[in-house]
Amino acid sequence: MNKIKEFIREERGVGVVEIILILVILIGLVILFRTTIVKIVTDILGSITNNTSTFK
Repeated sequence: MNKIKEFIREERGVGVVEIILILVILIGLVILFRTTIVKIVTDILGSITNNTSTFK
């Protein structure tokens, strides 16, 4: 019975589980908004490319 109580109170693996859940949520958001993220990055890189010619 003591082993069961110790197992329930054990908190060493909680940090790992939290990190995994955060990563899963972030990956899910990236997959959901993939097209929007690609468009934003493309616009930013295009803007940088167009503006570098003015510094020459």
